[in-house]
Amino acid sequence: MATGSNGARRIVSLLRPSLVDSGVCRSCQQTLGRRNYASAATEASPSEASSTAAPPVLKPVYTINAGMVLSRAPLVTRDLEPFEKAYHFYQKRLNERLTLPFTKYFYFKRGTPADADWKNKIRERRTPARDIGHYDPYGPEAWNDELLVGSRESDPEYQAEMLVQDAESTANNTSQDTSKREEIPRPFPRVTEADKKGDHHSLNRLLPRTLYLLVQSNEGYWKFPSSPVEKDESLRGAAERTLVQSAGINMNTWTVGYHPVGHHVYDFRHPRPGQATGTTLHGEKTFFMKGRIMTGQANLSANMQNLKDFKWLAKEEIPQYVLPQYFSNVKNMLSDR
Repeated sequence: MATGSNGARRIVSLLRPSLVDSGVCRSCQQTLGRRNYASAATEASPSEASSTAAPPVLKPVYTINAGMVLSRAPLVTRDLEPFEKAYHFYQKRLNERLTLPFTKYFYFKRGTPADADWKNKIRERRTPARDIGHYDPYGPEAWNDELLVGSRESDPEYQAEMLVQDAESTANNTSQDTSKREEIPRPFPRVTEADKKGDHHSLNRLLPRTLYLLVQSNEGYWKFPSSPVEKDESLRGAAERTLVQSAGINMNTWTVGYHPVGHHVYDFRHPRPGQATGTTLHGEKTFFMKGRIMTGQANLSANMQNLKDFKWLAKEEIPQYVLPQYFSNVKNMLSDR
């Protein structure tokens, strides 16, 4: 028995007669009367140990798999909400109103040719590059700086088209060759042909979103690329090997970190015998590594995982392909954008 336990026991034995004393509060009586020490365990004899020992509990055996959550990062900024578009446009016009105006009458006397020339130049500068909608921050309608519901002026696509048309008109009006009209290339649209066709094999879709690579087994189940970890193999090495064996070598990828970002546990309905170890397997535990694709594309023509199809999907598209339990375990690893 430890020294501290002996000391506590002696103190309790000495103070026990005074517990009935009215001078000791109820809380102290309960504290002093409580057993607050542990006695040493006595060693049982071999015969007693053999007769009282419980049978050993066998822990279930799982197959350890390594998976790769391979993603393509967003290629463009996210789409703005209607309120955000109107807010940014209003802030632009508000800045025009609060900017200190040029005191033209200090430099140009009213009614003079210099004043008329200044007004003509100001009128020419009211282009889409200055303000889409020809807003006058110092005119009688300066208060009308908000957009109406459904107005197109705050739409980025409409703004880009107005700027291109203004640039084309300026270039054609100042060009010496009037026989040929100059056309300025338009910006690429945010909605691609792959979006219109619904091509889930293309990486050129859903540009503002993160896409994830899912593969389909011969049984029809969709999942992230995964396979059992081999002997003397790390999770990172196993995940990289799995990606090459399933999606080919035509991708330039980068594995983020050396630790898994999540795991998924699948219990078999009935235990299965392990072919490699000979033990009874109760399920699979898959640990996922995070990866990024830089260039290239998946190719299942020579895969070694018995896969028949693949898709690049956003987070909200994955639940309609994978099992509910599988998505419940992997959803927190995926980016909302």
